[in-house]
Amino acid sequence: MEITRVGTQPSAKGPEDWFTGAVRIDPLFAANEARRAASASVTFEPGARTAWHTHPLGQTLIITAGCGWVQRQGGPVEEVHPGDIVWFEPNEKHWHGATAKTGMTHMAIQENLNGTVVDWMEKVTDEQYSGD
Repeated sequence: MEITRVGTQPSAKGPEDWFTGAVRIDPLFAANEARRAASASVTFEPGARTAWHTHPLGQTLIITAGCGWVQRQGGPVEEVHPGDIVWFEPNEKHWHGATAKTGMTHMAIQENLNGTVVDWMEKVTDEQYSGD
């Protein structure tokens, strides 16, 4: 058994290459020899979002606070709320973040495949973000 105590893992600012706007990442657990999954709690300030990206084994988001937007490539921008669970298929290109006026926090869970949990791509444009 392993217990990770709250406050023992430092928060980090979301890297500018992967995010637009103010984003805080709080690690929850990492993949290791016995566990393929990794997870973090990610908080987006209003207007903040990820860049387009994929996950080799998919990704689950559990919305825990606020109001956010998610979009898979070719689909509409969808609004999400606390308690909603979003699943992105393996290698499905997508982005997620806060709405323009409301912050959002989610737990992101993804599995490691050969040392990779995510493949980052280009940033989401303002037009894509607003659904235009």
